[in-house]
Amino acid sequence: MDNWDEIKTAYQVARMGTVSGAADVLGVHHATVIRHIDALEGRLGVKLFQRHARGYTATEAGQDLLRVAQATDDQFSQLAGRIRGLGNEVSGDLVVTSLISLAPRMVPLLARFQTQYPDVVVRYLTGDRLFRLEYGEAHIAIRAGSAPDQPDNVVQAFHPQKMGLYATKAYLSANGTPKGLDDFAKHRFVGHDSDNSRAPFNRWLRSHIPSASLTFRSTDTHALEEAIKAGAGIGFLPVIEARQDPDLVEIYERQEEWSAPLWLVTHVDLHRTTKVQAFLTFLKEQSKDWIV
Repeated sequence: MDNWDEIKTAYQVARMGTVSGAADVLGVHHATVIRHIDALEGRLGVKLFQRHARGYTATEAGQDLLRVAQATDDQFSQLAGRIRGLGNEVSGDLVVTSLISLAPRMVPLLARFQTQYPDVVVRYLTGDRLFRLEYGEAHIAIRAGSAPDQPDNVVQAFHPQKMGLYATKAYLSANGTPKGLDDFAKHRFVGHDSDNSRAPFNRWLRSHIPSASLTFRSTDTHALEEAIKAGAGIGFLPVIEARQDPDLVEIYERQEEWSAPLWLVTHVDLHRTTKVQAFLTFLKEQSKDWIV
């Protein structure tokens, strides 16, 4: 194809479903997106999208083209990620991904690393989706739960994410402190809105309190933490963070099954590069006080 930009545009329109969404991802004006789509359809002599009030949907011909475009885009991303990781200098992009609940610890650590290596551009990615190291989406991932088993990844055990059940002093003053599991039904709890959360402490909470007692729910970890600190109810917090807030009280004996092991994951092609090794060494040294 003569113009890869047009194919990239079509790929993003199919992925995002709207012209405006594709324009935001590509960093171009929405008129440019429309022009690229029209030009590509004109050159091929087929309609690649059905236009409707909610956006654009790929036709059968569009899906055929976009499968090739996605594979090519993935290969380019993989190549770019590996090239960025090469070299003997600690500079350029450093892409790290982790659970959002680790952000209070990771952000200061990343800032200190950047102070030591000022030529590094930090990109810290959080979110529910699994960033694909094999496609160069991140240099280092910190993941929780079962040991990652994707091929071609180097996996190292890291510190466990220890969790505790907490409430504010104001909440306990107004509602009392539960003396055991039998008292839980009399209290309000803060927890994840999805029954399918994989976090072991969320599964434990769902199995030990009535659904009606889960009165503040969210899919956002940060929102749940803020709700607990605002006195909305009892909920789980990372122990290392909760200990820094004198207004929080741990209200139940900590259970080992609440903890989730953390893993450091790198792709085998980037694991031995100077930049990745520099950050892994720094991370392990600077996170020694994470153990509680």
